[in-house]
Amino acid sequence: MNVEGIYILDEAVEDLKLGKRFYDQQESGIGDYFWDSLVVDIESLIIYVGVHSKFSGYYRALSKRFPYSIY
Repeated sequence: MNVEGIYILDEAVEDLKLGKRFYDQQESGIGDYFWDSLVVDIESLIIYVGVHSKFSGYYRALSKRFPYSIY
């Protein structure tokens, strides 16, 4: 998957799909909100590239609305 020049590993896409399914089971529509929120967080990397702290040798951005990290 590619979002505006950011390559997303297949494993990460699967993680996002599982998260969407999980949140859809909690309440209808929340899965779409989850997906959209994470895509916005990922797209923000274009603007804020390299400003995040490192964790285990990788830059890590925390999702603003859900308990997910973006490496």
